[in-house]
Amino acid sequence: MMIMNESAEQASLAPASVEAGGVRRQRTDLRTRDLVNQAVASVPTLGLQRAAEFLATMNVPAEVAVRVLVYPNRRRAG
Repeated sequence: MMIMNESAEQASLAPASVEAGGVRRQRTDLRTRDLVNQAVASVPTLGLQRAAEFLATMNVPAEVAVRVLVYPNRRRAG
């Protein structure tokens, strides 16, 4: 099941990735991808707390923020 976001930019499709369990999903939210990448890149200089606050301020779902910041091995490749 694919959920499409409201904006055309966010609904743009990016390359598919394989998640745990071998399930293939299309990345549809490029804005969230970019925000997550910014937060992850800032962890070494700003720390985990500031990165988490940034993602919360930018309305990234808490489950996504926790997954990418606390469990980096669960991040999607690419």
